[in-house]
Amino acid sequence: MSVAGNFFVRWRVRLGYPLAIALLYFSRPTPPSILVGALTGIIGLGVRAYAAGYLHKQEVLTIAGPYAYTRNPLYLGSAILALGAGIATRSWIYALILIVYFAVFYSIVMQREAKELQLRHGATFEDYARAVPLFIPRLTAAKLSTDSAGSFSLSQYKKNHEWQAAVGFLFLLLVLLVIWRLRLS
Repeated sequence: MSVAGNFFVRWRVRLGYPLAIALLYFSRPTPPSILVGALTGIIGLGVRAYAAGYLHKQEVLTIAGPYAYTRNPLYLGSAILALGAGIATRSWIYALILIVYFAVFYSIVMQREAKELQLRHGATFEDYARAVPLFIPRLTAAKLSTDSAGSFSLSQYKKNHEWQAAVGFLFLLLVLLVIWRLRLS
């Protein structure tokens, strides 16, 4: 993998935290923006939770559940979650920076992961990649000829530590409520 590819993979989440803190400066939340952002974010969290319950990292090629619609449902859920955060902050600057951040970091990460899966799973992944789009989901589940049906598992969800995304989003909403209250004073 290239040096740039390594950078994007290693730092995509780590750079998100200080970026989020810096962007809170631009936020102008209101109770309605926080509510609509929270509802949007819940959809993103739901997509991520659904995907995490199927995902067996580094063990098998996951193609069931949400993975029959998009090869990257976790990132799709993250994008919806980020949209919810942008709505909650009520800041165009925040939203624009998030869009650029996701477009740059995650497009590179998704391409890198696709190459790794192709190397690991060969023709099976190639068939999967032909049937299922990288990011924007299909309207119907792909019909793949494989014996790996899979099903949602709450223990797999927990193993993937997906609950951390929900805790982080809840914390952001609480911070935005504090910012709103402080701006009233």
